[in-house]
This record gives sequence, C-alpha cells and structure tokens, in this order.
Amino acid sequence: MHKKFSLLFLLLFAIVSIQCGASLAKQLFPQIGVAATTFLRVFFASLVLIPLFRPWREKLTLSQCKTVFLYGLSLGLMNSLFYLSLNKLPLGIAVALEFTGPLAVALVSSRKKIDILWSFLACMGLVIILPIFDLKNSVLDPLGIAYALGAGFCWAMYMIFGKSAQNSVSGKTLVSIGMGCATLASLPILFCSQGFHIHIPLQVLPLAFFIAVLSSAIPYCIESYALKKLPLTTFGILMSLEPVVAALSGQMLLSESLTNLQWAAISCIIFASVGSISTKQETLIKEKN
Repeated sequence: MHKKFSLLFLLLFAIVSIQCGASLAKQLFPQIGVAATTFLRVFFASLVLIPLFRPWREKLTLSQCKTVFLYGLSLGLMNSLFYLSLNKLPLGIAVALEFTGPLAVALVSSRKKIDILWSFLACMGLVIILPIFDLKNSVLDPLGIAYALGAGFCWAMYMIFGKSAQNSVSGKTLVSIGMGCATLASLPILFCSQGFHIHIPLQVLPLAFFIAVLSSAIPYCIESYALKKLPLTTFGILMSLEPVVAALSGQMLLSESLTNLQWAAISCIIFASVGSISTKQETLIKEKN
C-alpha cells in the first residue's frame, strides 16, 4: 500500500512538473520564439534520455525503426503545435483542447452505450470553449484553438504509434529514440519560423535545459515506471487531471484567470476522460473473466 501511494505521488509530481515546465516555456517565447523553445526542449530532453536509457543496446529491424520514427515524428509535431497554441491561449485551455486527442482514441474504441454520455460531455466541453460563448470577456484565438486541436490529433497518433511500437520495442528505447526523432522533426519548423540565421542567446540555455528536464525528462521517466506498476485505470484517471493542474499552474505562474464557463468546459472534458477510462477498464475485466 505504501508503495502504491508513493507511485501515485510520483505520478502527480510528474503532472505538476509538465505544467510548470509549460508555464516557464511560455515566459521564454518573447525572448527566442515558440519554434526555438520547442526545439531546445526536445533537443535537451534527448541529450538526457539517450545517454540514460542507452537505446543503442537494442537492435531494431527496419519495420521497428519505421514505427519508432513515426512515434517520434508525432511527438515532435505534438510539442510544436502545443507550444504554438500556448502562445495564443491560456495554459489550461490549451491543455484541455489538446487532451481531446487521447480522449478521442479512448472513445473510438468504446463498446458500451454509456460511452455516448462521455462523448456528449467531451463535445459539450469543446463547444463551451469556442469563442462565441465568451464574447463579453476575452475571445479565444481561433488559430490557437486550431493549433491545440492539431496537437491533440498528434497526441492521438503518438499513442497509436507508441502502442504499436511497444509490442516489439522496449519503452526506454522507444522514448529515447523517439525524442531524438522529435528533435529532427522540430528542425524544419524552426527553420521556417526563423530562417537559417538562428540566434539563441547563451543566457537562455540554462532555463531551456531546466524546461526540458521538467517537461520531458522527469515526466517520461516517471510515467514509464508507473505504467509498469499501476493499474491502467489508475494511471489514466490521474493523467486526466492534467487540464486542471495546467489551469492552476497558469493561474499561479502566469496570472491567467479563466472564466466560469471555461472551468465548466475543462470539467466536462475531465469527467468524460475519467468516465471513458473507467468504463473501458470495466469492459476489459469482464472480457478477461
């Protein structure tokens, strides 16, 4: 029991770490731009994870390399699109919209009538977030919404390719090589954004490294360990707390206040995620028995 609570605490720490890293990254945007911040995050994360996990010890076939590359490509695009959305939206809203990606994966594979309710809650959350319901306050940037939903789609692809790769590749190898591929995937976006004359001041590198450790290195290490020890339901429900942690982090570190409608939208998406995960796990248990 003590071990389980320790794992739950570690996983909550990983969630807080990711969102604190995102808050710090947003403060770096005005200095070096969104694309450069994204590149430095995945680049420094790969510098930490590759020596730590030593993926070269595992021999991969051509088919495995292809799947790992697609996993890394979706990871790189997910990070780039998420940071682009973060530049235009409050952190809590960006994470909630991005979270619709894994939620969609869960709902598409659903088999019970109760999942219609979870789909309805998720859709209602999305509809509430749309700018037309917040005209009297701050109108959310439509491009930011598109970026966040695009990041959610890439998150869904990241999950699909990751699940496919994990059938034949170890999690440590997948994460470390995938982060290297994500670094390569972010380079074209960086060049398109800033050209070939990229200037990154040396004084921002320590902060960028810290963001990479907070947002990628620590969470990926904790999550890969927790996935092996915790039930899938427990893991999934805890991860569903990310939009709330993101909103609170944005409020405390970035002074981003959300309206009551926006909090209601985030709540709908979280309840839909928790309900979908719980229902799916219940179905799997019945099928096993």
